[in-house]
Amino acid sequence: MLGYDWPRLHALLNDLPIALLVTAVFLDLVALLTGRISLRQVSFWALVLGALGGVAAVLSGLQAEEHIAHGEAVHRVMKTHEKLALVTLAIFGVLALWRIVRERRMGNFERGTLVALSVGGAGVLAATGWYGGKLVFDHAAGIPDSVLQAELHERAEGHHHHGEPGPAARPDSAAAKPSGGHVDPPGTPPHSHRPGTPPHRD
Repeated sequence: MLGYDWPRLHALLNDLPIALLVTAVFLDLVALLTGRISLRQVSFWALVLGALGGVAAVLSGLQAEEHIAHGEAVHRVMKTHEKLALVTLAIFGVLALWRIVRERRMGNFERGTLVALSVGGAGVLAATGWYGGKLVFDHAAGIPDSVLQAELHERAEGHHHHGEPGPAARPDSAAAKPSGGHVDPPGTPPHSHRPGTPPHRD
């Protein structure tokens, strides 16, 4: 699918609805405090588009679940993430429909109730994202075994910046030191050692 598998597509589709829904909640709060109608109008469209994007994110997430190799620990976190995502979508879906039908006829109490529910929805949205991050950063969900093994090998090899010698080429590295001995610092004058001194480089 255009070079994307379901887990990558899910990751791609997540960001936009999150940004739109958080923006909608923030603008609703500011509009409620300041009475600025223009902010309320922008929050309306951000909410509607964010809810539609949330549908795409949830659907792709359900597909991604079927294509990710995982064990029991990942499965538990994944199910929690899924339930929270469905609750988030339900809250913002209802709020979007509510505003489509009632936007021009809301009184202050009704609008205040809607904003309060939006803030609660944002809290559930944050929890959904937290569990999604836990899947990736704590359990490496969605990362193929071959890629993970290659990365572990790379980390074991260590890292050096371009133009610098690797760990095995550095004079002060453990690989450059004779086993059980030491290296005399540069500039050490000629000298001899007592019998039994461990092997080392002058």
